[in-house]
Parts: sequence; C-alpha cells; structure tokens
Amino acid sequence: MAHMIYNKLVLVLRNLGLISIQSIRTSCKLNNTSKLKTFSIYRWDPDEPVKKPYIKNYQIDLNSCGPMVLDALIKIKNEIDPTLTFRRSCREGICGSCAMNIGGTNTLACISTIDSNLNKTIKIYPLPHMYVIKDLVPDMSNFYTQYRSITPWLQNSNIVEIGSYQYLQSIQDRKKLDGLYECILCACCSTSCPSYWWNGDKYLGPAVLMQAYRWIIDSRDCATLKRLNKLKDPYSVYRCHTIMNCTRTCPKGLNPGKAIAEIKKLLAKIIKKEKPNMDTTSLYK
Repeated sequence: MAHMIYNKLVLVLRNLGLISIQSIRTSCKLNNTSKLKTFSIYRWDPDEPVKKPYIKNYQIDLNSCGPMVLDALIKIKNEIDPTLTFRRSCREGICGSCAMNIGGTNTLACISTIDSNLNKTIKIYPLPHMYVIKDLVPDMSNFYTQYRSITPWLQNSNIVEIGSYQYLQSIQDRKKLDGLYECILCACCSTSCPSYWWNGDKYLGPAVLMQAYRWIIDSRDCATLKRLNKLKDPYSVYRCHTIMNCTRTCPKGLNPGKAIAEIKKLLAKIIKKEKPNMDTTSLYK
C-alpha cells in the first residue's frame, strides 16, 4: 500500500513538473542500495540440552525494516529464522514483555532504536542472571513470586462491605504515587542490580521494592505497619547498596533507588507515613 502511494505521489509531482525523470531514477537507485545491519543474538534451545548456548549473526536490510530493535527481531523470525524465540506484545513500551539486554543495557526492544551505523553490530541477550527458557525468553517465575509476596493490592480495614464505596483520595495524596504506579514490571532494573544477581532468592530487588513502597505510602491503605514488618529482615531491603544501576537502566525513566531509600527511612523511623489529607472514615460506617 505504501509503495503504491509513493508511486502515485511521484507521478503527480512529475506531471506538475516539480521533479524530473532523472531525479526519479536517482531516487530509485538510492532506495535499492542495501543497508545491511548485523545483529548478534543469543541462542539456546532446551530441546538440545547437550548443545551449549551460542551467538548467531543475522543480517537485516534496514531499508525494509522498521526503526526499532523489535522490528528487526520480528523480521528475522518471519523471514530468516522462525525458530528464534522472544516475548513481545504491545510494541508501545507498556507491557514490558520484550525486555532484554541490547548493546549491554537492559531495555525494551520495542522502544530501542536501531543504530544506523552499519559498522556496529547490535548484540542482543536475554535479561542477565536469570534462568533462560529459550533464546531471549527468561524465566520470570521467581520475580513474580516476589511481587506476589508484597501483597500488591489495597488493604483497607475500614471498609465494612467491599464494593459499596469508592476509596476516595485527595489530589495531593494521589500525586505521591506518581513515578511509582507507572512501573510495568519488565524486570530491567532488578536484573541490572548486582545485589539481585547474588541474592535474588532473598533480596526482593528494585522493581518489587518500588511497588512495595507504592502501596506503603498510599493514603487509602491501612496495612502500612504490616507491610513494613515484612521487610525488616536483613535481606528483603537491606541488600540494596545504592549502586543505582536500577535507576539508570529503567526504560520508563523511574527511580527505584529513591523508593528503596524511602523504605529504609520508614523502617528506621526517620520519617513516618503522613496522615491522609482527606478523612474518609465516616463514609465507611
């Protein structure tokens, strides 16, 4: 469809005398020049357990490929190697499915642009220090188990009958959640953290802790002490050494390191959770 529109536009411009036949021919020659870009991709197939993981190179013509790394991966899978396996869904940086290590940085393939320098090879690996299911697909089971452990839902003991009233919140209290609720649980931050690499079974990691803080400071939540008590052990929070890899790599521009620091201050009783700006207890009686 795009090619047909282009041809019609060229025809109209030529008839109007705005472009010449020679310029059209030159344009066609330029468009036909291949722009081959090399992608080095981590491969491992669990159906071949004896075969060790390896790197496989693919060459893509950027003239016939979208601008993002995910476009290249889809093109490779559709046109070159259908065995290549990776996760993807929204293509808008919202779902977090296509999180992987691209060029040494944990990011989302759908919002990572392809470097136009044809001499540079793009290296793509699964998220580091996680078990690999196949190719670029990491096992997220432990990550989701840790997320479940922080009970990521609203807990309000003042509600007599669930679903009978709205959980009202002031504008000021709502603003406290900005920079926290936008987390898409892609695990880019957690898998960039050396502390999480070595203590991933005990240390909750930046992503989960930022979500824990999101519920701790929510003015509508009544389980603040219960949530903080679950984080008092030596590993859940205190394995964070403020390396700040998490903040640097977050594809959504969030700051998990700051959220963890706030949790530490709450645990040390340096600060306390502020009272809600809106008293809604009378609504629930």
